[in-house]
Amino acid sequence: MNYRSLVGWATVMAVAWSTATGFGAPASAADPPQGFSQNAPIGLTLERNKEILASALRVDLTRDYATLPLHRGTVQGLTVWYVITDVSDQRIARQLGLNFAPKLVNAPRDCPACVQEVTTSSPVLGRAPVEFQGTPDFSPTRTVIPGPDPTPFPPQAFTVGAEGGANYSPYVRVIGNESVIYNAPIVATGDGPFDVTTHTDTHDRLLGIDTIRMTADALYVRAFANGEPVFYLSFESSDAFTSTLERITFVPALHDLPFQNGGGDPDSARASIFTFVNAQTGLELRPGPRGATDGPGRSQGLTHALSFDIATRDASVSDPALLDALRRGADVSNILDVAPTNLLARDRREYSPAWDLNVGVYTDEAVALGLNDLKTDANTVRMLAAQGYITAPGGLPLGSSNTEINCPVLGFPNAPPLGPRIPPPGD
Repeated sequence: MNYRSLVGWATVMAVAWSTATGFGAPASAADPPQGFSQNAPIGLTLERNKEILASALRVDLTRDYATLPLHRGTVQGLTVWYVITDVSDQRIARQLGLNFAPKLVNAPRDCPACVQEVTTSSPVLGRAPVEFQGTPDFSPTRTVIPGPDPTPFPPQAFTVGAEGGANYSPYVRVIGNESVIYNAPIVATGDGPFDVTTHTDTHDRLLGIDTIRMTADALYVRAFANGEPVFYLSFESSDAFTSTLERITFVPALHDLPFQNGGGDPDSARASIFTFVNAQTGLELRPGPRGATDGPGRSQGLTHALSFDIATRDASVSDPALLDALRRGADVSNILDVAPTNLLARDRREYSPAWDLNVGVYTDEAVALGLNDLKTDANTVRMLAAQGYITAPGGLPLGSSNTEINCPVLGFPNAPPLGPRIPPPGD
């Protein structure tokens, strides 16, 4: 049995052993394990051949979370817990089961604050204790007050639920092996027990954490790439509102990650992602066992996500109505330009977890024609923009908002995204 199978088996057994509320207990009071088991309950499991992030131990389709290997580190004596999802080196990506993201090698270019250097005795991250330079502060209370009906976007007010501290970035390199860049976001701090309900010491998308079996249960996002529904994890953003809406950590230093409108440019660390201000709103009406894909009633975008009362609530397994709404498509449902499964090597090399957000606004004519319905492919969006149906805010040409979002691709419910396509006439 290989390492991944062994850890995966142990994780599934551990989660099954947890209580219905997701909080486990030591097997023996006389000899308690050193740590805490706070696991999300198990539901329907995604098949392994539909996982893109190979190191994921399990992907849950009932509560929309992925169980990931957990790693321990420190920041000036404070215990921190992190996960690893992507790396710029293909050999290490294969060894660790990570997404290969060659564009990450550009992350420190002209932006020293975009990458933190960490100290560890191994040249490969995660194989030995790690000393980080900075950590997020998870203690702020996340708040959102949507705008008045019928236009909940922009919100009346909001406050971020977590913010990167001094020297913090999820993109790291090991001192002594600086040519390799990892995506290693910190998801919890302290020695436990952990708050996975209001998230005072955990990432706002963390549904469970087990420091005995070293696993983390992270809520994923339902989105699209190349016409196919996909799942991605979401950890940080350079924009305060995006961080608040997506329940992720605000890291303003990432605003300078190279570079704006860098999608398609091999010298950039970013790939392109698209959302909308004024798309239609609504949840998929009859989602199947795998949850929302692209069925009738499903929409996307900022107004869409703010139109549901769950936008104001913390994500946790104690709020099943919130998790069910997300499973039916209540998140932003963005569109990724590429994916690690693309057939062409040039498209796979374009993949990066550092996404460059393009915010689209449908023109009045487009809305009147009903063109502001669900979009699932970036080239369809570009075509409509070229035809004058989609602009950036303020009527400007569609382009980067200079918002960076750290969103590693996780998997897909149906078919893998095979690559950018040319929309047929009338699409």
